[in-house]
Parts: sequence; C-alpha cells; structure tokens
Amino acid sequence: MHLPAFGHAYDELRARWPESTEECDVATPYGRTRVHVYGPTKGSPLVLLPGGSATGLAWFANVPTLGVRYRVYAVDLLGDAGRTEHRGLALKSANDLTAWLDGLLDGLGIDRTDLCGHSYGAWLAAKYALHAPSRVGHLALVDPTQVFTGFRPGYLLRALPTLIRPSEARARAFLAWETAGTHPDETWQRLYALATTAPDRKLVTGARPRTTDLAMPVLVLLAEQSRAHHAAKVADRARRMLPQGEVVVIPGATHHSLPHTEPKQLNDRLMAFLG
Repeated sequence: MHLPAFGHAYDELRARWPESTEECDVATPYGRTRVHVYGPTKGSPLVLLPGGSATGLAWFANVPTLGVRYRVYAVDLLGDAGRTEHRGLALKSANDLTAWLDGLLDGLGIDRTDLCGHSYGAWLAAKYALHAPSRVGHLALVDPTQVFTGFRPGYLLRALPTLIRPSEARARAFLAWETAGTHPDETWQRLYALATTAPDRKLVTGARPRTTDLAMPVLVLLAEQSRAHHAAKVADRARRMLPQGEVVVIPGATHHSLPHTEPKQLNDRLMAFLG
C-alpha cells in the first residue's frame, strides 16, 4: 500500500516515458511484477533493474536511446516501493530474488537477455548472472553497491535517519547531500523520497557475489563523485576481479544522480558495450 502522493509522483514520472511505452503486470510465484516495456518488438531484450526506492521508472532518460535498438524491460523490484505486488511465496533471501527473476523472465517469454542494474539493482543483477549464467548475455553494473566493496561509513551514517525514521524531508536532505553539484530530476527526487516511507518495503540483501565466477562480458560504470563508496577503490578491485571486464568511471556523476542526470555518457557506454 502506498500513500496517494506516491501514486501521483509515480504517474507523473511515468508520463515522462515515450508514448509507446507499455505497462505489463507479470504473474510470478511471488506476486505480480510491474514492468515498463519500450522498444521494437523484435529487438534484443534488455532488462533494467533500478536502485532501492527508485522504481523501474528511474530509467526514463535512458530508454529513448536504449529502446532504439533493444526491447527494454524496466522492472519495479520485488519488496520495494512501486507497483510490483508481493503476494505468494515468502521473500526471505537472495535465493528468493533470483527465483523471482526466473519467474519474471519466464512470464515475459525471455530465454536469454542482457541485464543492467544500478546500485542495489546491480547487486541483484550480479547475483542473478551467477545464478543463471545461461540466461544472461551481457551484464552491466552501474555504480554497484555491495558487489566489489562495502559502503563508506559516512554514507551509512547520513542514510541512518531515513532508515530509522523515514520521511520525505529526511530522504530529500540525504539526496541533496549525496548529489551535491548535480541536478537530479525533481519528479524523480519526489518519488524517491516518498518511496522511502512506503510501509510495506522489504529490501532483501545478502553476501557479496563471487564476481570472479561471472562467465559473461561485464561492464562496470562508476560514478566519480559517488559518496556511497570510493570510486577509485571500487574501480581497482573490479579490474582485479574482472580481468576480462570493462571498468569506466563517469566524471562528475554521483551515486544517486545516476542513471538519469546527464545520461548521454551512460547511454553511449551501454550501447557500445551491448552492441
């Protein structure tokens, strides 16, 4: 259940997507999953997983470019704010999340897809790529958290008030601190802030994925000014753990300004990698 203000912000951001975008509610053993679908029906599939509190709509500035070539499926995450419903099997662990994604791909009729995630969604994308490598062609991780390194203590300290006593004002203050110097979309900020207050959120986390076991091409896109972690340290570790991977640092970007603020660099890198 969400407050009316969240629904209004959700619909407002949805209106920013291309007119031909389709809404799909896909049945899975864990409930119905909302997917925003855009791009040519015969295009290669590309599944996008957002960060926590962001909803699948967070990719609004990316899909016009990605959807020229790919059939894009942007997902509202199970257990998070959005229009995915958790009804059915219990959601307790990362294994439940990968089983949910199995059911989602089955419901969409996708045997194999390219997969891209941001933040928490990148952690989930890496987990899924290890769980079902035959179903993932290319894997793109956008400023991934809890994949190569942990969070900065200062980031967790700043985030703590929004976790203990979530409110729109606290979430806004947190975003303003993390995205200083950038200009995140106002509607997205409102949706993110309201999402943190959703009473039925249950984000499941787990151990870091064994990235050395990833068997597909991997792209890691890091925000140079991310306050979630030290980009240089993450880049160094990613290069050591993914000798065949590609690691790119996006100048000026922060963790929460991705993927929509000044999206051209991210879009161009993704298109070149996937193409």
